Amino acid sequence: MSFPWAEKYTPKHPFMRWLDQRLPLPRLAYGAVGGGYPVPRNLNYFWNFGVLAGLALTLQIVTGIILAMHYQAGDATAFNSVEHIMRDVNQGWFLRYAHANGASMFFIVTYIHIFRGLYYGSYKAPREMVWMLGLVIFLLMMATAFMGYVLPWGQMSFWGAKVITGLFGAIPLVGDPIQHWLLGGYAPDQPTLTRFFSLHYLLPFVIAGVIVLHIWALHIPGSGNPTGVDVKSPQDTLPFHPYYTAKDGFGVGIFFIVFALLLFFAPNAFGHPVNYVEANPLSTPAHIVPEWYFWPFYAILRAFTSDFILEAKLWGVLAMFGSILLLFFLPWLDKSPVRSGSYRPTFRIFFWILVADVLVLGYCGGSPAEEPYVMISQIATAYYFIHFLIVLPLLSMFEKTLPLPNSISESVLHGEEAEAAPIGVTTTA
Repeated sequence: MSFPWAEKYTPKHPFMRWLDQRLPLPRLAYGAVGGGYPVPRNLNYFWNFGVLAGLALTLQIVTGIILAMHYQAGDATAFNSVEHIMRDVNQGWFLRYAHANGASMFFIVTYIHIFRGLYYGSYKAPREMVWMLGLVIFLLMMATAFMGYVLPWGQMSFWGAKVITGLFGAIPLVGDPIQHWLLGGYAPDQPTLTRFFSLHYLLPFVIAGVIVLHIWALHIPGSGNPTGVDVKSPQDTLPFHPYYTAKDGFGVGIFFIVFALLLFFAPNAFGHPVNYVEANPLSTPAHIVPEWYFWPFYAILRAFTSDFILEAKLWGVLAMFGSILLLFFLPWLDKSPVRSGSYRPTFRIFFWILVADVLVLGYCGGSPAEEPYVMISQIATAYYFIHFLIVLPLLSMFEKTLPLPNSISESVLHGEEAEAAPIGVTTTA
């Protein structure tokens, strides 16, 4: 990984110079997040959420490693080991709640990060690889979260594993072998817990590795910005440090305040009370639901109720996975030369319709599989695919966009002032 702007970096301390000559970690840090990395001067607070996602992952890895020291992945011991952590381990309740609610915080900041990318066109050239690596991270997050939800071995954990892995059985020819391989047998049991615990421990480190690639891919074209206008001169940028480290620091403070309120005052707000009952293969819960961050996709899965050429279950599986895979093709579905939704008035209307549609899907996914929720899910699922497959391509051809500013500095400093503003001086965007 190399950064051209890091070439002018010269360590001042003798030890740092010695280290830089033999292992250029100081130069790498300077080029990646230090004063050597130029960033568009008009970034708003929605650009904080990438850093917050990295912070949330760090919290998950740290708390997860400590919890793994006390957890026992056995069908007869898993549930009691979680109770042991909560009741007997020093600060165990804090670690367990921090890990469980940390997953929710991770998904909250990631969803905001994704929708920011959708609004500001962060998936457009030359940042297609940044977008696709971000989606790979999202898929790995979903797999990690699902396996982690199984580990407490409560009722919802057991039946959630049975239902979700059962979806693979709908795939012709290879579905049953895949399901049996995932479970280690024909139903969730000891082999399931062993496999899921192993993968749940491993995947966060895989996510960290893909994040490195994600950041690397971002540094090649540079960060996008709210206008979608390319950087045209050094005057359009500011050093990442101290300007954006301070801005990110403010976001980190808000993150920890929200996290603390959730952790200390509503630690079970995102949980399900049925999961505090030990897994019983002979007693099916009345209403099986996954964690809240899977609800939109669960609603898409349940939206298919009738067989048509293929089984309804298979249609649901294809649509659920297709709803995410579709996002990989977004750079080629939306061919508008204007990146930012701020200068696309019609796109902006449909964007907020999409946000409302995903929220409706989430509500229906957490509701019982009965009317009117099934019908609403079907309508919302249809619109989700229509938005990406029909609306965006048509907008690319027919939308009348607003005039773009000539430069980032002009959008910030309003014309003539941009010409006189010295580098390193900024005003409020």
